[in-house]
Amino acid sequence: MNNILILGIDGYIGWPLAMHLASIGHRVSGIDNFARRRNVRSVGSASAIPIADMDERIEVFKRQHGKNITFYEGDILDYEFLADVMKKEHPRTIIHLAEQPSAPFSMIDRPHAVYTQHNNVEGTLNVLYAMKEIVPEAHLVKLGTMGEYGTPNLEIPEGFFEVEYKGRRDVLPFPRQPGSLYHLSKVHDSANCLFACRVWGLCITDIMQGVVYGTRTREITHERLATRFDFDESFGTVINRYCAQAVIGHSLTSYGRGTQRRGFIDLVDSIQCLTIATENPASKGQYRVFNQLDEVYSIMQLARYVADAAKKIGLDVKIDCLPNPRVEKEEHYYSVQHEHLKNLGFKPTRKITETLDIMLKDLLQYRQRIIEKRDAILPKTRWMGEIVSVQPNMPTGVTA
Repeated sequence: MNNILILGIDGYIGWPLAMHLASIGHRVSGIDNFARRRNVRSVGSASAIPIADMDERIEVFKRQHGKNITFYEGDILDYEFLADVMKKEHPRTIIHLAEQPSAPFSMIDRPHAVYTQHNNVEGTLNVLYAMKEIVPEAHLVKLGTMGEYGTPNLEIPEGFFEVEYKGRRDVLPFPRQPGSLYHLSKVHDSANCLFACRVWGLCITDIMQGVVYGTRTREITHERLATRFDFDESFGTVINRYCAQAVIGHSLTSYGRGTQRRGFIDLVDSIQCLTIATENPASKGQYRVFNQLDEVYSIMQLARYVADAAKKIGLDVKIDCLPNPRVEKEEHYYSVQHEHLKNLGFKPTRKITETLDIMLKDLLQYRQRIIEKRDAILPKTRWMGEIVSVQPNMPTGVTA
């Protein structure tokens, strides 16, 4: 049995991960300051799927699964609080998910950019120092993002590549080309983690995760155990946003021509991969990078998958292309190495089409909640600082 501390336990991934790890016999505790709930409210949105308070979640989980989870409410920017929890729990594994995770949110304006960098970079530094001073033998599983790499015209390795320059060779970190100030904060995190391993001898696995989608995991056996599901322009990742649009009769809004390609992973498989990384720790002083994804898709390809899945349950949806609010390449090479987790036993659980069927049926129950927050779906934030003017395709029976 491993003693695991999850930072960001209230989140989309954090809560189902906590339930899974506890259900398979690990001792699980977690920290959260509920910033995700507040930040989503601040952009005029809410989780499509209602989520319970943490105390109720833990109580229902214990009743349903017979396992306990220990929770501490607080902020990892408060070093004394974080250190006290570390001393009390003395975790063998720390899973760090406690960051502001939205690229659009970080690009709204200067205060949102500063908040994102301050929260993410300084929070991670606090975690590294707490490990160094209290649990130097612990293994940190740090959630990064494939967005750190950008879209280079080379195959993306798992963190490092071999370089020859002027007759000399070396293995160096693969260059990062982040596309937002959020992604840039994660690049800073990775550099700090590498430093902590090299200089302090910590052991860290940095997870470069693709875009996550889905509504369910095996442990979600009761409506009060549901994880959050965001669909707004800031926190709603593209597949989740498309599915929410489909169930309210809104056109699926692809940014630009939809030819941008990215890596994606099912929520169930994200949990599987994080569990594998937890149960197969890095060695002392080792900084390793796992690229975590199932498949690579274009944004338009995903829209077609969602439209086809919606049609099977009687939903007729259209696909529209909006002016791209982001500064990104629309035509680009994209190939990613992701062998480390496969070598440790990772196998995708199901096809994306199967998960889309589940997602749409789950979201239909909460159609009215999505309609009530429909104004938060379309993009208003531009990377260049302007406001996008778009005319939404309104759901049937709903007036603007």
